[in-house]
Amino acid sequence: MPKISEATTRQEIIDMRLKKSGWNVSDPTQVTSELDIWVGLPQFVREPTTPYMGHQFADYALLGEDGYPLAVVEAKKTSKDARIGQEQALQYAKNIQKNFGKNIPFVFYTNGNDIFFWDTEKYPPRKVYGFPTKKDLERLLFLRKNEKPLSQELIDREIAGRPYQIEAIRSVFENLDKGKRKNLLVMATGTGKTRTCAAMLDVLMRTNKVQKVLFLVDRIALRNQALDAFKEFLPNAPIWPKIGEHEIVTDRRIYSATYPTMLNIIQDNDCKLSPHFFDMIVADESHRSIYNVYKNIFDYFDSIQLGLTATPTDIIEHNTFGLFNCDDGIPSYAYSYEEAINSKPPYLCDFEVLKVRTKFQKEGIRKDNITISEQQKLLVDGKEPKEINYEGTDIEKKVTNKGTNALIVQEFMEECIKDESGTLPGKTIFFAMTMKHARRLEEVFNDLYPEHKGNLAKVIVSDDPRVYGKGGLLDQFINSNFPRIAISVDMLDTGIDVRELVNLVFAKPVFSYTKFWQMIGRGTRLLEPTKMKPWCKEKNKFLIIDCWENFEYFEMNPTGKTDKSTKPIPVRLFETRLEKLNLATSKNNNELMQKIILDIQKDIDRLPQNNVVILDTKSKIDKVDKTFWQRLTDEKIEYLQKEIAPLMRTRTGEDFKAMSFELKVIKYSIAKLDKTINEKKSQTLEEVIVEMISDLPLTVNVVNKEKELIEEILNNGYLLKTDDAGLDKVIEKIAPLMKYREEGIKPDQDSLDL
Repeated sequence: MPKISEATTRQEIIDMRLKKSGWNVSDPTQVTSELDIWVGLPQFVREPTTPYMGHQFADYALLGEDGYPLAVVEAKKTSKDARIGQEQALQYAKNIQKNFGKNIPFVFYTNGNDIFFWDTEKYPPRKVYGFPTKKDLERLLFLRKNEKPLSQELIDREIAGRPYQIEAIRSVFENLDKGKRKNLLVMATGTGKTRTCAAMLDVLMRTNKVQKVLFLVDRIALRNQALDAFKEFLPNAPIWPKIGEHEIVTDRRIYSATYPTMLNIIQDNDCKLSPHFFDMIVADESHRSIYNVYKNIFDYFDSIQLGLTATPTDIIEHNTFGLFNCDDGIPSYAYSYEEAINSKPPYLCDFEVLKVRTKFQKEGIRKDNITISEQQKLLVDGKEPKEINYEGTDIEKKVTNKGTNALIVQEFMEECIKDESGTLPGKTIFFAMTMKHARRLEEVFNDLYPEHKGNLAKVIVSDDPRVYGKGGLLDQFINSNFPRIAISVDMLDTGIDVRELVNLVFAKPVFSYTKFWQMIGRGTRLLEPTKMKPWCKEKNKFLIIDCWENFEYFEMNPTGKTDKSTKPIPVRLFETRLEKLNLATSKNNNELMQKIILDIQKDIDRLPQNNVVILDTKSKIDKVDKTFWQRLTDEKIEYLQKEIAPLMRTRTGEDFKAMSFELKVIKYSIAKLDKTINEKKSQTLEEVIVEMISDLPLTVNVVNKEKELIEEILNNGYLLKTDDAGLDKVIEKIAPLMKYREEGIKPDQDSLDL
């Protein structure tokens, strides 16, 4: 390639780049080419001996409204290193200041391809990707002239007043005072990263350290959440976008955008934002995958950068530390989840884990099954190599099996943390694998609990237009009594702030430790006493139901669920028998009534006679003698419900797996008897039973003895065809085998075909 001269470099490249930033090099009120700068004659010389003695000529001076240079630009030809013009440009700026007694102009030097910017009063020179506009330079000059010391400005404790938040802000300020333009805050989810950031921006704006700020997020819901926070905490800082705005405008102070939105804006040929438009960029959830695809944003804008992440410091990738110049692996400030829950008083909520074994584990999906080329493709797509898209895979077909999901839903409804009534689950997120899987879970909730008319659980995913805005699905979930359960595919994994969340259900495997902690973080926030909601008046812990052995995968040993469900299985079994007895009585089915009464009597006989609770209530139990059953009334059934059913909790050391199976079969028998129950619910209950039986390992001898009945149930529609006596046979023969079910769902090391 032929070498081009400095004059050609200026005309064909530099002039065009200045024009792109709004400078007309032909207009002498905007740009002076070859600005004549008087520097004085050499010592002992009284008269110039050449025409230019005592003069310097700056290649370009970018002028303010008053005609005074805001910046000088030194040009070199493309074949030269632009940095050889550094000292020359600095001398121009100093001599202009000396001659006029005003501000020292900003310094630029370029070879057309590389541009360097030097704010000589504040920072060392740095490479930039374009020239500033006149408005940019005027703003930068205003900030430089009016900047106040950060150390003397008070932090607004109404915005962020916790000790660790103050420490985090001061840590960043100390670094900024030292000229460090990149910082990384590591703060556990729920500790108030956005509030901390808002309080920091409040001080930075009051001290004229920054004026225009970009807050980057990875999804629209988080953008809206951030904008709401800035409107609340920084009401005097105009924001973009306002409701209904799509086109970028240049007259705001705080901008919040998703990474793809901002990338599209700066890649537009008619981009309205110069590289100097923002004084500061805040990157929410900063980690490597974001920078792989969206690094252009951070390269393009010449600004202070602040990274926020909830990822524990011990697993933040080296690359992420490097992005924020934390080369020693130490962030600017860190505050861990353990510190937050162990604080007095605690700042975050602790959790317990209930592990639910399902046939999902049999698939044995692990990140080890992903090839190197697949990992590289995920990186290019901006995803963690440990994240997998299951859409359309064989595994999606397996996890959308209705019976397995119905089992999970039933287990959840029995074990979840409930609201004040003790009957409805508190706010919950189900993390589903794919869209199809999410819709299947929603269908199961609707089939099993039709009385809620489709309002108990809703699928909330990013590509559904009904999700966003006031009254949208997300707004309903956060601010209304219903839905109680949000079923999400990725959208609610990170960032969404719902303090009332008390249950998280991992119905999918997670392979990224970073993402796993982000997902756990959905439940860690404590309630705000001034913003209590009627469906959640208390929260001292939250429950995680793990259906995929995620905790084992990450070698974590959390506290297991200690509270028993609202009603132990023996109580629920007894109450379900009473429900069936009521139904048989209403149908005048004497034979069935006698059979149920016999089962109830057996339950009472199994009560532990030496238990102190039973000894104290012996007189109540004795009332249920042979004469009690001679004429069954509503009052007697109510007596059994109120006085005897609660005593069933004293039955310990029994086979609860068998009891749980029996409970499901009795519920199915009720659905078959009661014609008012819709067919879908009955069918879903049947699928749950079939699913449990299909898990039984025929390789175990005692299970194999019932092979004929098992195959009848699995292949010949036995449950649907049989009568109540046939279902009793299923309880008698199959319930005792449920203890072997886990043997049938141990993981195989199958590979995953993506």
